Amino acid sequence: MNQINHLIIGNKNYSSWSLRPWLLLKVKGIEFKETKISLYTEGSKAELLKFSATGKVPVFEHAENVVWDSLAICEYIADVFPNANCWPENLEERSLARSISNEMHSGFLSIRNTLHMNCRLAIVLDKISAEVQSDIDRICEIWRLCRGKYSTSGEFLFGDFTIADAMYAPIVLRFQSYGIKVGNIEREYMDKILSILALKKWVSAGVSETEFIEECEIIV
Repeated sequence: MNQINHLIIGNKNYSSWSLRPWLLLKVKGIEFKETKISLYTEGSKAELLKFSATGKVPVFEHAENVVWDSLAICEYIADVFPNANCWPENLEERSLARSISNEMHSGFLSIRNTLHMNCRLAIVLDKISAEVQSDIDRICEIWRLCRGKYSTSGEFLFGDFTIADAMYAPIVLRFQSYGIKVGNIEREYMDKILSILALKKWVSAGVSETEFIEECEIIV
């Protein structure tokens, strides 16, 4: 294994931010060393600070460079592994992919704050707030837009798997965990993401974890 690629992540059951670069590296076949630090446990903050001044995950070490933040890491991977085609090659497609990735990165706070990623969870919500539903509707709109434009190129948002898919993969897991109802186009896309072998292994590992983070178990 190429030891110069080192990804530091949090709990697989809960850490949506960690999943994004991890899944990108796995799908693109880029070898890396993985270090998992259980979050919100005694000593975890001190351990995280050894890798990044933010004290947060994920962190990516490559050669002499240290990169933090999930989208920044994905962008860095795209820069240093250009043959992996982490973004669409076409400028128009790439601009859309970047826009929806950044929208995911900075938005959808209602979903983030109420529908926590939890691989062990399998329920159907009987009540969804207007704010959460608005986020759900916007995400579904994005998925329909991309699939409508690029479905002939492949089964992911822009045909082939890109950073955009990595950014939305945790949302797919959230929708699955909370039984969120979506249309046929969105369901087909979710099924494609859920069929990725690497993601299945992540979920399996997350389900097997014994750590329990109470704030991530709260359902509003």
